[in-house]
Amino acid sequence: MAGNRKAAQASGPEGDEAPRRRTDVRLALPAALVWAASAAGLWLDPMALAGLCSVLLVLAAALLHRTWRTRRRSATACRQKPARRSFLATAAVALLLAAVAAAHSAVASTQRHEGPLAAAVSSGKSVVAVVEVAGTPRALNPPNQAGTPSRWSIAVWTRDVSTGGVLLRTRAQLLVTGGGAWGTVVPGQLVRATGKLRPADPGREEAGMLAASSGPGRPTASPFLQESAKKLRERFVSAASFLAPDPRGLLPGMVTGDTSSLDEGLETAMKSVGMTHLTAVSGANCSLVLGALLLACRRFRLPRVPAAGLAVAGLGLFVLLVGPDASVLRAAVMGAVAVFSLAGGRTGRGLSFLSLAVTGLLLADPGLGSSFGFLLSVLATLGIIILGRRIMAWIPALIPRWAAAAVAVPLSAQLLCGPVTVVLQPQFSTYSLLANVVASPLVAPVTLLGTAAVPLVVLAPWAGTALVAVAGTFSAGVAATARWTAQLPGAALPWPEGVPGLLSMLLLSVLTFGAVGAVARPRRLLRVVFAAHARTIGLIELLERCAAWTRRYLHRGQTARPPGGLRRRCSAGLDRAAGHGRLGYSTKFPEGSPDGRCAEACTPFPGVERPHLAGRNPRRRGPGERPGRVLGDQGDGPHPGPGAGSLP
Repeated sequence: MAGNRKAAQASGPEGDEAPRRRTDVRLALPAALVWAASAAGLWLDPMALAGLCSVLLVLAAALLHRTWRTRRRSATACRQKPARRSFLATAAVALLLAAVAAAHSAVASTQRHEGPLAAAVSSGKSVVAVVEVAGTPRALNPPNQAGTPSRWSIAVWTRDVSTGGVLLRTRAQLLVTGGGAWGTVVPGQLVRATGKLRPADPGREEAGMLAASSGPGRPTASPFLQESAKKLRERFVSAASFLAPDPRGLLPGMVTGDTSSLDEGLETAMKSVGMTHLTAVSGANCSLVLGALLLACRRFRLPRVPAAGLAVAGLGLFVLLVGPDASVLRAAVMGAVAVFSLAGGRTGRGLSFLSLAVTGLLLADPGLGSSFGFLLSVLATLGIIILGRRIMAWIPALIPRWAAAAVAVPLSAQLLCGPVTVVLQPQFSTYSLLANVVASPLVAPVTLLGTAAVPLVVLAPWAGTALVAVAGTFSAGVAATARWTAQLPGAALPWPEGVPGLLSMLLLSVLTFGAVGAVARPRRLLRVVFAAHARTIGLIELLERCAAWTRRYLHRGQTARPPGGLRRRCSAGLDRAAGHGRLGYSTKFPEGSPDGRCAEACTPFPGVERPHLAGRNPRRRGPGERPGRVLGDQGDGPHPGPGAGSLP
């Protein structure tokens, strides 16, 4: 590995990195348009969304017609560039997918703005509903409260809604908030909920919110897989109860996403140093699990396609274990796309995989368009794809590849996620990079050993307990890193809120990336500086020539163009000479010509009479005159230096 990096860095005369494959950005346009349409669907009413769908379909049809005509012309006489045809076809497909996303969003928008359920929500009526649990319960802990959460929020789908003696059979998404037993429900379970409806927050995908006045009533039997996953999570939490307080709460969060036992002080410390992504399952966990399964399958010399199938099946079980959260689903879909492309022999197209994953997830659930968690997950992956490899190539070959990745991955993810993070939490985590670099070697053992221990705590408790102990030791190191960096001076600095904070953090990210590149490649920095210097000189010369042309031809009374030789002598501009300023140039004002035309044509104030020049030879100096100036002429600007056009 180190040899490959040495060869890449030694490819150029100044140690430049090897030429990289051009990034394929064709799928980025469909992903961006689908995301924009999904986000718009959360704010627009049904009529506006219908108009948006119509416009998108018309534009897509126009582009498809243009593509068809271009292909016909290229097949006959006028051959069109393939790149243009590909762009037109990609844009047409992107518009079609955006129309599909907008149409999908229109269904949820109709439930929010029209119909009897929307009227009941806007009136704040009390209802009795039969709902299907759609997600894992989320704790709603007050700011300074530790221990078991007292209230929960759960996403549900309605089956029957009874209000005011009217029974509504509709399938709409609601957000239930309640306490007590609401934290024990399982996705896929049917429960009875009573409470009061209220409108959802603007930009949310739910049709409304239900404040439950009692616990879930008459719960049906949970699906077998969901119930088994819940029991496994509970057994894993119980198996980790012998650990110290910090790893006891952190290990279940890093493995199964259960943060109910996480210590409040540790959670605050991890927030202050930018390590909150480790307190729950993220895309990194899915990538580690998928990679480990692939390596295990290849270890047993399985063919590529069966190995990919087994790895994807194992990843699906892992997602079922931790719960289908937005970031986990994004990571799982992207990992599946990458595995299938690997089985087909197409590797190295990370941006295409990410774009395909984003498009598929948004088409399946347009509500992700307004999820900050989904946005941060995509930005982190995009940073690793776009900036991570470049930063790793900048790191000297003497450093092992795993150490280079330990620095490049968190830095690249933080550069893109920083502007969005300060919008959610307006503070600057000074030691975020240091904390994540120190903790990164500990994350993989915690994830892999902890995931392997989950089924073993049921099948072989002694082996599961041993793996929990080892994984708990590594998670204790993560917790110690968070607490240590959080106690350093200036660990969390205040930052501007809103748009100013976002723009300032974006500028800081750009400057940080540029500084890292300058330190890693000083010779390239010098070449950029010299190139900028040359461009600046060229721009100054161009401006001087334009000013001279304006003085010669646009002043009043100028009727004839001077001859070529005289015109060259009258061209005011920059004279290159050593020691003339920092750029090596000085302003040159010509002395004139024997007939006196140049003295008038090249004056800074054309049209102003100069009686003191009448009848004089501009080349001849009077007594007491300095070289390059005419006696009595006080407005021609600075005189040129020695040898810059003056005659004795």
